[in-house]
Amino acid sequence: MEPRQVKTAADALKIVKQRGLSHVKVGVHDIDGVLRGKYLHIDKFKSALAGGMGFCDVVLGWDSNDQLYDNVSYTGWHTAYPDANVRILPQTCREISTEPGNLMFLCEFTGPAEEICPRAVLRRTMARAKTLGYEVKVGFEYEFFVFAETAFSIREKGYKNLKPISPGFFGYSVLRNSVLSDWYKDLLAMCETMDMGIEGLHTETGAGVLEAALRVADGLEAADRAALFKLFTKVLAQKRDWLATFMAKWSKDWPGCGGHMHMSLWKDGKPVFFDEKAPHRMSKTMRHFVGGQQALMPETLGMVASTVNAYRRLIPGFWAPTVSTWGVENRTCALRVIPASPKSTRVEYRIAAADANPYLALAAAVGSGLWGIENKVDPGEPIAGNSYEKKHPAKWQLPRTLMESAGRLKASKAARDLFGDAFVDHYSATREWEEREFRKAITEWELDRYMEII
Repeated sequence: MEPRQVKTAADALKIVKQRGLSHVKVGVHDIDGVLRGKYLHIDKFKSALAGGMGFCDVVLGWDSNDQLYDNVSYTGWHTAYPDANVRILPQTCREISTEPGNLMFLCEFTGPAEEICPRAVLRRTMARAKTLGYEVKVGFEYEFFVFAETAFSIREKGYKNLKPISPGFFGYSVLRNSVLSDWYKDLLAMCETMDMGIEGLHTETGAGVLEAALRVADGLEAADRAALFKLFTKVLAQKRDWLATFMAKWSKDWPGCGGHMHMSLWKDGKPVFFDEKAPHRMSKTMRHFVGGQQALMPETLGMVASTVNAYRRLIPGFWAPTVSTWGVENRTCALRVIPASPKSTRVEYRIAAADANPYLALAAAVGSGLWGIENKVDPGEPIAGNSYEKKHPAKWQLPRTLMESAGRLKASKAARDLFGDAFVDHYSATREWEEREFRKAITEWELDRYMEII
């Protein structure tokens, strides 16, 4: 049996037995999209498949630096950080390419924790689409920088004078991908083995920066692939003493890293975004979907630009949109409509940063589009030309900071309807915490500017 043929608990036990494994790897994604997990003995794995297992709920109560939130109600010192139950998802079984022969399985929180579990939030969003009669197809695109550095050397250097794997601006370079063909070959092969195949891989504009377009998949599966792609790209790089980063904006001198999502809706096996006779070949369903995304983007931005650093990327002139606009084949807009063949007509959600949790970013993008369909929201006319140079209505302006985004999300009635009060309250509090932590830092810019002269 092959790992991706596993669908049931019985299948999972069968493949583990066939491979003679003593342990498998399991993990659950936290609020920031970081996979937290462990090696699990097969006896424990068997019992967990049947009835779940306990996993300390601190995973939902700390940030990416393992610092404990002091402003959330779900968990904390006031609850004493008990175990929450998680279920193992047999259908997520994959061979770990960097550990030949070994297997891993993703998990989801259940019980009260399910309300704020990122994968469960997306699963409920996909269920909403299904209730409306739609299937969601998604292709993630990620930009990421790769350095000839280690996790130790970047810290020893104070994150300065880092050596990229290739120098200078050189987008779509055949020279670079030919010289570094061993790295490309290993990355492509790993992604095929782990069923997160890459449709296209090329150098982007910047030193050592690549862009990978993952193959299209159904919504929840697409997010699984995206989350695992980010993790195991970093694993593969670090195993060769390199370092890959999906940080939204690691340097003021280079463009930021986007985590764009291409999406379309299907019904009864047929695409519903295409209408040959409509302007731009956009069906009414597509117009309403884009209209909802445009209308709710200012309220849900914190789910797709989820770090303080993500807002460093949202500046004019660096291919990252700054206003909730839409256009046809217009990369200066937040939403790029791509009129193509019936099955390829889609919308690209360009505002998302590469550092976003893919489950929550996709939930925001799809959920807001479904809200647009439910409320028949029309987006108006598309933006033509350079969106950066035009004046736009105040309602389209996006929050400028993570704190502002957290406030807009907390106050959003639509977000509460889409994702639930428990999630909105918990998640917005975690984003407020993230900016509070940032405010404690004294930056090099402040020292240079104020220490002597002011």
